[in-house]
Amino acid sequence: MFYFAIALKETGEVIGEIEAYPESEAPEGEPLDTFSPCWMLNLAYTGRGYAYEAAHAFFAYLFREKGARRIYAYTEEDNLPSQRLCERLGMRREGLFLEFVFFGNNPDGTPLYENTYQYAILKREWEAKWGD
Repeated sequence: MFYFAIALKETGEVIGEIEAYPESEAPEGEPLDTFSPCWMLNLAYTGRGYAYEAAHAFFAYLFREKGARRIYAYTEEDNLPSQRLCERLGMRREGLFLEFVFFGNNPDGTPLYENTYQYAILKREWEAKWGD
């Protein structure tokens, strides 16, 4: 697993985190070259480009240093900032999973499931977009 704090350069204050781990279900002998990152940012720092800067550097690190072939991310259907971040990173929307993630119960006690988009980018797509 690769886990990093997102910190302000000027002060060192930690404002979020970003992490990923390689898929572990690859058949024996196949490379673990598919990663699923997760990022979280303190709401007081959203909309300033910090998540983009951190995710862009992290993706470059995974592709260049860790042998990533494919990076994919999940984001809830109503999380528009995260969807925009995926798109700014050059990821393409691959699908919508209906009632994919359980988040507890609705006020009436019924289960609350979130619809979830999957985004992804291949190393060759990253290189074509960013020239890395």
